Amino acid sequence: MFTPLLLGVGLLLSAQLHAAEQKIGAWTVHYTALPSTFLTPEIARANRIERSRYNGLLNIAVLDQNGKTLQVSMTGQGKSLIGTIRKLEFQTIREGDAIYYIAEYPYRNEDNVLFTIDIKSPEQGGELSFRHTFYTD
Repeated sequence: MFTPLLLGVGLLLSAQLHAAEQKIGAWTVHYTALPSTFLTPEIARANRIERSRYNGLLNIAVLDQNGKTLQVSMTGQGKSLIGTIRKLEFQTIREGDAIYYIAEYPYRNEDNVLFTIDIKSPEQGGELSFRHTFYTD
């Protein structure tokens, strides 16, 4: 069971930490990447997230034209500059009417990662692609 992670994380991630957005068809996709140490130990433990200076989190929300979050399916990967590819495993987090997708990503200091994520729903699909550099605490 996922407990208060996303009230904490959802508000935190959407309002801070250089959250970005990208239009994909009729969707607006909000996304951010951050170190898992940003979460409190209680929130990380309650949501089975490894809190480590070498573990990052991706947080993605897909919104329709009215700003309502959508249920979609996601698959993706992260590719470092040296060519290491890691598959992303997304968790769906529901918090009231909000839906977030979280994936963990292990990293080393100054890892620059290209994330490529396929997003699909019965109505449309598309690809989210962005680059992020992780730093250890």
